[in-house]
Amino acid sequence: MTINLTSAASRKATVWQPATIVDIVARSSRVKSYLLKPEKPFAYQAGQHATVRLTAEDGYRAQRNYSIATAPEDGDIIELAIEKLDGGEVSGFFHDTAMVGDEIEIKAPIGGHFIWSVKDGGPIVLIGGGSGVVPFMSMLRHRAAQRSAAPVALLYSSRSWDELIFRDEIFAAQQRHDGFDLVLTLTRDKVRRQGDHDRRIDAAMIAETLSKLPGQPAQCFVCGSNPFVEMAAHGLMDAGISPKIVRTERYGV
Repeated sequence: MTINLTSAASRKATVWQPATIVDIVARSSRVKSYLLKPEKPFAYQAGQHATVRLTAEDGYRAQRNYSIATAPEDGDIIELAIEKLDGGEVSGFFHDTAMVGDEIEIKAPIGGHFIWSVKDGGPIVLIGGGSGVVPFMSMLRHRAAQRSAAPVALLYSSRSWDELIFRDEIFAAQQRHDGFDLVLTLTRDKVRRQGDHDRRIDAAMIAETLSKLPGQPAQCFVCGSNPFVEMAAHGLMDAGISPKIVRTERYGV
C-alpha cells in the first residue's frame, strides 16, 4: 500500500510546522512519550514516522525521525515514544530539557514501505527489539480502533522488564484473546510470567511466533537495531518465509 501524495493532507504534511508538547508520559525506564499537537493536523498511516527538528539560539539545527505510536484514528495528537540514547542530541533534549508547552518543529512522513492497514488483512508477524516496538503500537491501536480480528503475532525482545515499552497495554491486548498474541523475551533479566523467555531471539522463538497464527503470514515487519533486524529477518527466511513479504526498519542515534 502506498500513500496518496496528491491529497491535500499529504501536500501540507511535507512542510515543517510548529507542534506543541501537550503531555509527557513515562513508558519505561528509558523511554518517554511526547504527545504533540501540530498546528495543522496531518494524515498518516500505521507504521510511519514523523521528523522533528530542533533549532538552537545560534541557528544550529538537528533533526531525527521517530515512529508514531498513535493510531491514525486518534485525532490531532501525535505520540512519539523517544528513548534516551547516550550521545543522542535530540533524544537528550527531549529527556533533559523539554517541558509541556514547549514548541518544536515537525514534518509528517511520506512513503509507504513500513505500513499496515486493516484493509491489508492478515495474518501478520511483528518482530520488535527495544524501541522497535513503537511503530507496532500504531498498528495494534489501529487494529483495535477498527475492531479488526486480523491475526497478529508480536515477538518482542527487551533487555529487561523495566525497559518494556507500553508493557501494560500490550499485556492487556494479549488478554483480549481477539487474534493478537505475544511472544516475549528479556535478554538481560529474569522472566516474570510463565511462558516468557530470557534469551536473545532465535529460530525456536521465531517458530513459536509463527505457530501463534492460523496460517502463513501475509506480511512480516521487523524493527530494531541493525544487528537485531539482520538476525530477525534472516531467521524468518530460514523458517521458510519469503523475503518478498518481510519489511524492515532500523533505528539509531
